[in-house]
Amino acid sequence: MQLTLTRPDDWHVHLRDGDVLARALPHTAARFRRAVVMPNLRPPVATAEALRAYRARILAALPPGADFEPLMTLYLTDRTTPDEVAAAAAAGAFAAKLYPAGATTHSDAGVTDLRRLDPVLEALAEHGLALLVHGEVTDPDVDVFDREAVFVERELAPLVERHPRLRVVLEHVTTAEGVAFVREAPPRVAATVTAHHLLMNRNALFAGGLRPHHYCLPVLKRERHRRALLEAVAEGHPRFLLGTDSAPHPARAKESACGCAGIYTAHAALELYAEAFEEAGALDRLEAFAAFHGPDFHGLPRNTGTVTLVREPWTVPEAYGEGPERVVPLRAGATVRWRLAGGSGM
Repeated sequence: MQLTLTRPDDWHVHLRDGDVLARALPHTAARFRRAVVMPNLRPPVATAEALRAYRARILAALPPGADFEPLMTLYLTDRTTPDEVAAAAAAGAFAAKLYPAGATTHSDAGVTDLRRLDPVLEALAEHGLALLVHGEVTDPDVDVFDREAVFVERELAPLVERHPRLRVVLEHVTTAEGVAFVREAPPRVAATVTAHHLLMNRNALFAGGLRPHHYCLPVLKRERHRRALLEAVAEGHPRFLLGTDSAPHPARAKESACGCAGIYTAHAALELYAEAFEEAGALDRLEAFAAFHGPDFHGLPRNTGTVTLVREPWTVPEAYGEGPERVVPLRAGATVRWRLAGGSGM
């Protein structure tokens, strides 16, 4: 069995920098024509100058002949100004990323008070930049499994109401509450959905022992939430977009007493989505989810090339790279049911 799809885009990916960038980028570029690149480096991509420089490093790391466009994002901090937004827009920024301070990996420089950021959000709307939101509260009194639902109610809904011109994406939605919010929100609000949140619930964190390579933020949720995500994408709702949130970390940073959050899926991103859509009986909806919903929402042209998936199992490598700096991918040493024609197992 084969599926030929219009070449898709990834609306949320971590490419990192340096050696990890060189290792991860070919996987993303083989599957996607464009990708929205997250800015949470150290130091973060919080200025127009840093944005230009990071884009140049990504382009320099591309494999020869790759047809790939990085869509760059500005990291918002308490010190971001409307002038910095204007400069980032002039530098070619596609969007800005809102991390509540301390919400996830490399988010310590993020925003501590969303309402104080309102002039910056107005500037984003003025310059046509989308706001990409990591939607979790950081209040230690809120259970980690409830932090998305609480954020949607306390912070995101009022933000959307305060800024009627702003295009907003709830990144890596994980809960039934988040799905319901997007369904009921204005047409300028969307959400990205990861393959790992479609395929796994929180039991995967503890299957046969503690599984550090299944730890991500937002954390995997109960089965009812996974089912809500599957239903949203399987029905073809146009404001749920493909966003892998593929997040490579060296094994030493995952397999430690205080491991980093993030799951590496770029090596089999499209193939894993195919598994999820197949489970939902909705393979006929995969192309629109992967290739049409994102460009249509963001006002970009759809891609014209194609990729082909073959229903042919392959074994994922135990790691990419060697030693403590190796990156351990999702399904390491196990099987993925679909294969990218000419690409899987790279």
